[in-house]
Amino acid sequence: MGAYRRVWRLGGCIGAVLAWIGALFLGSSLAQPPADSCPTGVTPLNLSQPQYQSVPGADTGFMSGVVQSFLHTVQPNPFPKDLLVKLLEENGNIYNDDKTIKEVLLYEVGFLVCAAIGIVYIILMPLVGFCLACCRCCGHCGGHMYQKQTKAVHCHRRGFYWATLLTTLVILSGNICMFFSNQFLKGSVEDSSVELNNTLDNLQTYLTAVPQQIDSVLVGSNETVDEVTRSLNNIGNLLGKEIQRRLEGPLKPSLQSVRDIANVVNRTSVLLVRLDSTLTQVRSDVSVVQANVSSVRDRINSTLRNPNCTACSAYQSELQKLTFATTIAVPSLSELQSAVNNVTEADLNSKVKEGEDFFASIPQKVTNDTKDVVQNVKQQLEDIKRQISEVKGNIPVSALRNISDTLGEAQRYIGMYSQQSERVEMIRWGVCVILSCSVLLVVVCNLLGLFLGPVGLSPKDEPTERSSTADCGGTFLMAGAGLSFLFSWLFMLVVLVLFILGGNVYTLICQPWRSGQLLQFADTPGLIQGFNLGKTLSLKSYLTLTEVYNDCEKNRPLWTTLHLYDLIDLNALLNVSKYTEEIQQHFNRNAIKLSTVTLLTRDIRNQLHSFSDKAHDVDFSSVTQQINNISSIDLIETADRLDQLAAAQTGVKLELTQEATDLREIQFYINTAIIPQLTHLNSTIDALGVIASHIDRTVRDVLREVGTAQDFLNTNTSQIVKAESRGFLDCQMGYFTAYADWANFTITQQVGLCGPVAEAMDSAEVIVCSNMVQSLNAFWFSLGWCTIFLVPSIVFSIKLAKFYRRMKHSDNYDNHIAMSIIPRAQVQPY
Repeated sequence: MGAYRRVWRLGGCIGAVLAWIGALFLGSSLAQPPADSCPTGVTPLNLSQPQYQSVPGADTGFMSGVVQSFLHTVQPNPFPKDLLVKLLEENGNIYNDDKTIKEVLLYEVGFLVCAAIGIVYIILMPLVGFCLACCRCCGHCGGHMYQKQTKAVHCHRRGFYWATLLTTLVILSGNICMFFSNQFLKGSVEDSSVELNNTLDNLQTYLTAVPQQIDSVLVGSNETVDEVTRSLNNIGNLLGKEIQRRLEGPLKPSLQSVRDIANVVNRTSVLLVRLDSTLTQVRSDVSVVQANVSSVRDRINSTLRNPNCTACSAYQSELQKLTFATTIAVPSLSELQSAVNNVTEADLNSKVKEGEDFFASIPQKVTNDTKDVVQNVKQQLEDIKRQISEVKGNIPVSALRNISDTLGEAQRYIGMYSQQSERVEMIRWGVCVILSCSVLLVVVCNLLGLFLGPVGLSPKDEPTERSSTADCGGTFLMAGAGLSFLFSWLFMLVVLVLFILGGNVYTLICQPWRSGQLLQFADTPGLIQGFNLGKTLSLKSYLTLTEVYNDCEKNRPLWTTLHLYDLIDLNALLNVSKYTEEIQQHFNRNAIKLSTVTLLTRDIRNQLHSFSDKAHDVDFSSVTQQINNISSIDLIETADRLDQLAAAQTGVKLELTQEATDLREIQFYINTAIIPQLTHLNSTIDALGVIASHIDRTVRDVLREVGTAQDFLNTNTSQIVKAESRGFLDCQMGYFTAYADWANFTITQQVGLCGPVAEAMDSAEVIVCSNMVQSLNAFWFSLGWCTIFLVPSIVFSIKLAKFYRRMKHSDNYDNHIAMSIIPRAQVQPY
């Protein structure tokens, strides 16, 4: 037994060494920073871009291709940037500057040539008409109602007819274009106020959205700071729970093993108390039975020696079996009881409670130890919030607000003068309709003449006998020619004015506007006195309208469009590392110190070793054998023999019979009083034996678990606290890092996407140029088209009218051919 204990203790030492090594490996793994990710914090959302109203898209305009081709022919010169700059510098006072005047005339030479042609047209057409009228009144220039009849008269009539028809159709097509362009211009002007308001509304929406987007970024910082503040306020639960989670692995099994061994000790103590109580009662009853058996045996012995007992000497040997000289003794029971008492007095449950209290107190301990650092860090977070809020102060929000006010004033003016512009537009539309109808009247006269003339004309009739229908057709042709002379100079005057106005607007404004040259011209330094886009927006860098437009056309953010990186050092402002270092220093100066807990003292460990040894030393098998010996005693057999002997006796029959009865009563007492107690004692012994058979392994497991946990706590608790503190801090700073990345991306990539600004400029160009100016140009081009073709129309109409009108003087034309006699061939008879 002693050799076995030495071997066990040697194995226990080796087990302790292995447990210590296991604790080191366990600690090296559990003390590492947690691999799982931080709890999900505030997730910043992408900025929502405002919804804008639809704006007019690019339109080629009515007849824009033809008109632009004509204007490019008239004005092939490039945009006169230098000339315009010189004119603006001189405020238009170029009367004494021959060189500048010459440059202007050279640039406008195409328009001047066309204007000269138009002026000649305006002068000659009424003059020629007046002369023609006077000439005809005098009987000349076709005024003499006489038409010479020749054999080519029909060919001439047909030629003039088709020429007049073709010219009239060309004028009609131009007149149709006049009506269409006038209607398009009317629709463009009517829609312009709505479209301009929509464009300005889009700009207002954009200018209003920029501060809101910046506020969204700042709100994101506030939410992040608030989230970290909440985490710091709840640091006991967050950090403490993580520390508990890291310590729970080795600590919880060890506490459970101590709790289990405490239950085993308590169970053993209960069984020992029960065993002691049962043994005391059994020993008392066995003593009584032994005394009774000895008394009966003495009386039987006396009876058998009585001379009156016949053949009784043979039963003397039976008396040797009649004995109850047995005892129940449990070796080393007192030592086991002493060892159990020692372990019980150590109160293992209180040790478990002490470990559980240590485990449960970690969150509160973390809260208490980090109270000062949390307060300092919260103050640091407020500083971070304040510094981030300075972003809005560095962005020119006030300048954007001023621009918004200016746009609001422009919208107010548009609303104020929209009705007046509608009335002016109605007058313009009416004048253009009158002009179009005047051209249409000429066309109608020509068409009626072309229709009635051929219908009423009979080629065989004499010119003086032509029908009224044909004469009416000729009159309509003459009326068309007269109306042409009457209105053509007025048409050309309108064409000339609109051509000079609309043509120059297109070549000097619309065409360079669309190509971007107009913005480049506006960017000329000193062109607009006191205008500097960078200073207007309170920026450090010099900006040009062309750069802003090009960036906005690509829908770039304000960060790159306005060169805000020259104004704001965003990387320094959103540099979380400097805050992290300061906060880390606060955490390092206020380290969390967890108190050391001893799960099992050395004395308790020795007591558990003693308990294991004593439980193993108790020989429960001998006790079981003793119980079996008592249970195997049977006095009934002796009593039966006495009855048989008594039957053959006469003198001692009664004595033998009484002694047999006494033995049966003793056996009955044994069966009813002692045997149940022995059964109960045997079950207690069996239970103790089961515990004793496992106590060695149980104690060894407990000591190994506790040793591993104790070594782990002693070696790695501080490392775990530091690792979890660092992990907690990294999580909180990770929220700031995520926010800083999001804020950096949002400010530099999403705030103030200025595509609506470029769209507003494009829509303004569409409204002014593509719709109104091109429609106006289409109108004067169509009117000029018709006006030019009125000249051949006049000529052909006057020429053709003489073929349909009734002449006053006849011309006899005999279509006779001189006939000569052709001699016939004479056939000679043979």
